[in-house]
Amino acid sequence: MKTRNGGVSAYVATAPAIVLTIVVVVLIVSLGAVFSCFLSSIDSKQELVIPIAQLQSKINLTNQQSDDYKFRAVMSPDHHRLSTPSFPLLLNPNRTFIAKRRRRRPEIELARARAAIRQAASVHNLSQVLRSGDILSSDIYHNPSEFYQSYIEMEKRFKVYVYEEGELPMVHDGPCKNIYTTEGRFIMEMEHGTHKFRTKHAHQAHVYFMPFSVTWMVKYLYKPDSYDITPLRHFVSDYVRLISTKHPFWNKTHAADHFMLSCHDWGPHASKAHPNLYTNSIRVLCNANSSEGFDPRKDVSLPEINLHSGNIPFKLLSPPPPTTPRPHLTFFAGGVHGPIRPILLQHWMGRDPDLQIYEYLPKHLDYYSLMLASKYCLCPSGYEVASPRIVEAVYSECVPVIISENYVLPFSDVLKWEAFSVSVKVSEISRLKKILMGVREEEYLRLKENLRQVRRHFVLNQPPQRFDVFHMILHSVWLRRLNLKPEE
Repeated sequence: MKTRNGGVSAYVATAPAIVLTIVVVVLIVSLGAVFSCFLSSIDSKQELVIPIAQLQSKINLTNQQSDDYKFRAVMSPDHHRLSTPSFPLLLNPNRTFIAKRRRRRPEIELARARAAIRQAASVHNLSQVLRSGDILSSDIYHNPSEFYQSYIEMEKRFKVYVYEEGELPMVHDGPCKNIYTTEGRFIMEMEHGTHKFRTKHAHQAHVYFMPFSVTWMVKYLYKPDSYDITPLRHFVSDYVRLISTKHPFWNKTHAADHFMLSCHDWGPHASKAHPNLYTNSIRVLCNANSSEGFDPRKDVSLPEINLHSGNIPFKLLSPPPPTTPRPHLTFFAGGVHGPIRPILLQHWMGRDPDLQIYEYLPKHLDYYSLMLASKYCLCPSGYEVASPRIVEAVYSECVPVIISENYVLPFSDVLKWEAFSVSVKVSEISRLKKILMGVREEEYLRLKENLRQVRRHFVLNQPPQRFDVFHMILHSVWLRRLNLKPEE
């Protein structure tokens, strides 16, 4: 009885403290709601429309079509820097409030990045933005200050969660040699690299990577000569079903912050296995054909790099000095497939010694030696729009001549392709020599010098180095994530 009375007395004595504690908790939760609303209002002020800069293949959209996409601005020089919220230190904050703040952290990071990028976009003197030791050529970018600040923000903040579901070899692996090198090397780097972009904490991620290889699907699931890609779509559909039922992230954004990567021609077809994968997700594709559903506002054009041994060919490691003569005006050798190459060969193969144009190169001639001996290298599309010749031309400092239709060139949201390449319409193939001869010598030298500057953005290093192709691919994904407007 004493014990009971003592307990009751103690309870009565501590009742005011309990009431006070409840009041404090309610106050903290209320503050949490206030801060959450404050963050939402900060974000909503930054919802502008980014022009992904001057793409080589432009897509005309009606106003209604534009309204169908929820994108957030990144780089708008005509807006002042927006302040980011600061948080007071709270003693013993409520766990729910902490959890909400943690879930909001990726968006807070993105808001701060957007503000910094906008401020840098209006800086015309690149040296005011560059950090110690960094060197950029201002000639090859649409807005060099904007790109540089965006890249720095990516290095500082960007986090990628790699799904662990799926079994080898079709998931967590890919080809690291030959024409699909880019696909396998990126997957392997995300899986096993020492970079700081991957996070094991899914709620801290800005994007989610699905590490399946379309190339390996074709190798292991496709029946040769059947032209039946149904097994590929079934595999991708099953994979999406697995991650979307096991994790909350796919359904939360309808896949808008998820990305897949494929250099195989059938990558776009495999992405049709799920409507949200095709329509909403970030598809990183070599086959970047805007007439076949590639949307440069959300998709990423992946460079096609053909490394037969897995390494850059020895002859292309160090191109000759700029003063070395290049006796040939232009060079091309390749199989006749697709609609463009037959036109090219019909007009120019064997017609003019200045234009070294071949179907299949004679055995006594060396492919890379001819590239190094030519001022211009022709890069016509085949069955698909992408061609590894573009990157080979960059490596050999042979000015690429892009002959394609509806091809969204890699990294064209930040790179000025007209600063280091020449574009020729299919209808102008008959005038090819006249067009190239019409380029003034000083303009050619400028194009060639810019090729030297842009080269590092297309090199596959192991391990990756700053500004190389691995980082440029990630930066392209980073840009699309910056532009994504999260659901309210």
